[in-house]
Amino acid sequence: MKYLDNIYKQSDISWFTPVEIFKPWYAHAIAEAIMRTANFSVPLKIYEIGGGSGTCAKGIMDYIMLNAPPKVYNSMTYTSVEISPSLAEVQKETVGEVRSHIPKFRVECRDAADRSGWGDVEQQPCWVIMLEVLDNLPHDAVYSESQISPWMEVWVEKQHDRETLSELYKPLQDSLVTRCVEIMDLDKTKTTQSSAASILKSIWSKVYPKPRRCWLPTGCLKLLDVLHEVLPKMSLIASDFSYLPDVKIPGERAPLVSTKKDGRSTDYQDYMQAKGDADIFFPTDFWLLEQIDHYCSGWLKLQDDQSSKKGKKRRTITLETSAFMEEFGLPTKTITKDGYNPLLDDFKNTKFYLSVPTHNTK
Repeated sequence: MKYLDNIYKQSDISWFTPVEIFKPWYAHAIAEAIMRTANFSVPLKIYEIGGGSGTCAKGIMDYIMLNAPPKVYNSMTYTSVEISPSLAEVQKETVGEVRSHIPKFRVECRDAADRSGWGDVEQQPCWVIMLEVLDNLPHDAVYSESQISPWMEVWVEKQHDRETLSELYKPLQDSLVTRCVEIMDLDKTKTTQSSAASILKSIWSKVYPKPRRCWLPTGCLKLLDVLHEVLPKMSLIASDFSYLPDVKIPGERAPLVSTKKDGRSTDYQDYMQAKGDADIFFPTDFWLLEQIDHYCSGWLKLQDDQSSKKGKKRRTITLETSAFMEEFGLPTKTITKDGYNPLLDDFKNTKFYLSVPTHNTK
């Protein structure tokens, strides 16, 4: 903890990702997970969304170079889709430390959620890696006046003084927000409620109205929509925060909004106070992520209940980070003298989501 504390004080970065702290072992575990399930009859193709400083890419390529059959490493390609031009350059430098990686690695500086950047549909199997990407994707807030009132979009407008911001509530009209609300409420609409119970709930909500506020992963829905369209045979590995401690902003799946000054972080009480200099982290609801994944794959339908009649198009599993590392990693490499293992014992609020295609393509 002292070591980490010193690193943070010396850096402008608010936090380091686990793949940076536990290099190379964190990336090696992801590479092992890929190697155990990849189809080696076709060239191995990996995409990483938001590759940071390139630590994950280098770690995975190192591991495959050392542990896979030579033909797998020699024919593989690793593409980083990175929106930041400065990070794109850092990734090239990091991976380029091993000369044999250079012809196999490339960075495409663009927004992964923009369909136009992907070109033609890729029909071959491939892997998509997203580490701590979901927590930074755009989210939309929705608001409801009571337990049974319809959800409304939350808009932010500037007051006449041009400095103060305030919220405005409008009926649902944005298609991403509307679809996200429908996916989120699927389990509620499918559970049939007795008429007596619904009448009681209606009366209760009028007597004791309880406003509801919720943050929707609309950016995740948009990204998965694009990925399922352009990479229909992708296998997905995503890692992120399942919950965030000490969140002061209200609402379900509310973000942690903080700023850093002189090596110390300060959390905001209100997201509208944060103007341009704040880090924003959203927790990932892994149940909702799975629902969105099934929806974007074409299996989960919103209007009619067709989904249960056909086989799922994805096989999915959510694992605690410690379980993932025990299965695929080398935890003995990060154990301390007294038996404490930060790779397994820290980051308790993170999980891995794995999603692979099935043969149910119709």
